Amino acid sequence: EKMNSAMSEEPDALSVVNQLRDLAADPLNRRAIVQDQGCLPGLILFLDHPNPQVVHSALLALRYLAECRVNREKMKSELGMMLSLQNVIQKTTTPGETKLLASEVYDILQSSSMSDMDNVNEMNYRRRKAQFFLGSTNKRAKTVVLHIDGLDDSSRRNLCEEALLKIKGVISFTFQMAVQRCVVRIRSDLKAEALATAIASTKVMKAQQVVKSESGEEMLVPFQDTPVEVEQNTDLPEYLPEDESPTKEQDKAVSRVGSHPEGAASWLSTAANFLSRSFYW
Repeated sequence: EKMNSAMSEEPDALSVVNQLRDLAADPLNRRAIVQDQGCLPGLILFLDHPNPQVVHSALLALRYLAECRVNREKMKSELGMMLSLQNVIQKTTTPGETKLLASEVYDILQSSSMSDMDNVNEMNYRRRKAQFFLGSTNKRAKTVVLHIDGLDDSSRRNLCEEALLKIKGVISFTFQMAVQRCVVRIRSDLKAEALATAIASTKVMKAQQVVKSESGEEMLVPFQDTPVEVEQNTDLPEYLPEDESPTKEQDKAVSRVGSHPEGAASWLSTAANFLSRSFYW
């Protein structure tokens, strides 16, 4: 009886956490989510979920929420938050990308109430610890900005997402449709060329890298035409955009289109009901 209910519970948990993550992606919803009584405790419980996709999605939601400075103190003091993040980082079964993401969230929250010097020491300590758990191949994450010719509607964006999701070493990404860009966070041992190869495989889009010159001007650098070998993701968590982008203003302009804070509020109460039903029986 209990096992059956647990099995039927799982798709619900994933869809709820994915909806929370998508709501948290919009800067206009972040304060409301953290103020809501059920959502933060629910996300913390999701960090201990047996399904790795649920854990990764919950971390992305927390990463978004932590972008909003006024949320950080409340998040840090929420019962079980810091401990659960540490557990994710230290669990041997946690995938490398998920550990990096958990470390980033931990760092942001830990730094919210420290003096600058303590903060630097703590961040370095966390970084060394994360590296230890990740092994020598995954030093840190890096950010690659791509300009994608042909990225001009939502079906093209879906194609692009599918291509990026298949690459092992992609942590998260965010689209800036208005300027045909995608900001991708990848493990430092993954070559940016792999992203170009994956996007070229859609046959309708082509990527160039956006780099800054010494004078600070942006330039587009084409990738070599020779495709590189791309290591495929076999166990596929649902990676989704991160709100950390070199072009914040454009991001805001794009994300504000179609924001529905009032819709989010009514959905939040539904989510909170689900969370209390699922976890407290």
